[in-house]
Amino acid sequence: MMFLIAVVAGLTSIYCLTIASFVWEDVGFGCVVSIVLVAIFRKTLLPRNLPGPGRVVHMIVYMPVLIWMLLVDILKGTWQVAIYVVGVKRLDHPGIVKIPLGQHGRTGVGMVSLFLTISPGSFLVDIDWDERWMLVHFIDASNPARLRREVERYYRLWEYDTDLPPGTDGPEDPGRRSSVDA
Repeated sequence: MMFLIAVVAGLTSIYCLTIASFVWEDVGFGCVVSIVLVAIFRKTLLPRNLPGPGRVVHMIVYMPVLIWMLLVDILKGTWQVAIYVVGVKRLDHPGIVKIPLGQHGRTGVGMVSLFLTISPGSFLVDIDWDERWMLVHFIDASNPARLRREVERYYRLWEYDTDLPPGTDGPEDPGRRSSVDA
């Protein structure tokens, strides 16, 4: 129930931000439209088993932290790409890093891969569900262990009650393929 309230509140907020008005009439109309949309598309929008109240509170509380982390990563990635494009720094270590998925679920992996692709300087290349790893290309793959730790921090924030997989940092350089080596 709490999850449904959060979805309706989120849709209502998006509606009010879209029309740039938070007067009570617009909030009320947006809430009614949101409730109708959730009722019509409930099976499509919502998972079969709705998350418990603890997970919903976790998502609401940590959403500003997630948005902040994404904003910082986007700004850092934009700066890093701009330095390479302008020619201030030479592109020495581009490469693909193999990141273990551990016990993370499909939703968590999907969201984290989206977060990685939003930030300039990295993008998802492939996910192997059988072997439980994903390949991510980074513009600077000189330190794969650090990159794996950075990816893992999104999992820690996103996945509420999941045990962290053992050995997330892994060996210093497994699975890294540089375009220089290819």
